[in-house]
Amino acid sequence: MSADKQVGIVLVSHSGPVAEAVAALARGLAAGGATAPVAAAGGTPAGGLGTSAELIAEAARSVDGGVGVAVLVDLGSAVLTVKAMLAEGDELPGGAKLVDAPFVEGAVAAVVTASAGGDLAAVAAAASEAYDYRKV
Repeated sequence: MSADKQVGIVLVSHSGPVAEAVAALARGLAAGGATAPVAAAGGTPAGGLGTSAELIAEAARSVDGGVGVAVLVDLGSAVLTVKAMLAEGDELPGGAKLVDAPFVEGAVAAVVTASAGGDLAAVAAAASEAYDYRKV
């Protein structure tokens, strides 16, 4: 499956370096071929801590191949920002979906599933199922 027909993944964090690191981790763990398009949207445009609708919209456009964009977020105000953007209806690509998932584990599951050709529902389900990963 070509990258333009894979679900895109946007990782929204209050920190640019955290978003970039989680994106790199997810890409690395999904290796074995071309990975689905992943974009980090972290921090503010000036590089500070926070959430930027502008950066989120730019990231979503950059990974949108027309088959959906899964948006994963780290903390509460990022959730509110993405929900407001979805309610506006014109800031994010059609087919964008806020996914309820743990940030790191969910990102890895989402990228692996999207890279394998999963549709948006499968990507969202895989990311959400990461809540059930047991560590003990």
